[in-house]
Amino acid sequence: MIAKRQHLLLAGLLLFFAGVQFRMVQSVTLSERSSRFVAAEMGGQAQQAMWETVPIRKVIVPPRWLGLALMSVGAVLTVKSMAMKGSAG
Repeated sequence: MIAKRQHLLLAGLLLFFAGVQFRMVQSVTLSERSSRFVAAEMGGQAQQAMWETVPIRKVIVPPRWLGLALMSVGAVLTVKSMAMKGSAG
């Protein structure tokens, strides 16, 4: 499938605003249920047993460069979509 102008514009804007969101948020605290799921997927049985007994909420800290990278890619896609010729269909 060939990417059309409006598809690139939408993807660019979504990536740009996701990057802005990552720059504004310093950390995300998961709920206990989500923390247990992450522990079950990432760790072994011993860690899962520990997480089930102690109600711990996992804190995720995204790297600072992630927001800038998403904003950069989003801006490039947005400008690229503006430079494309409009399609009639």
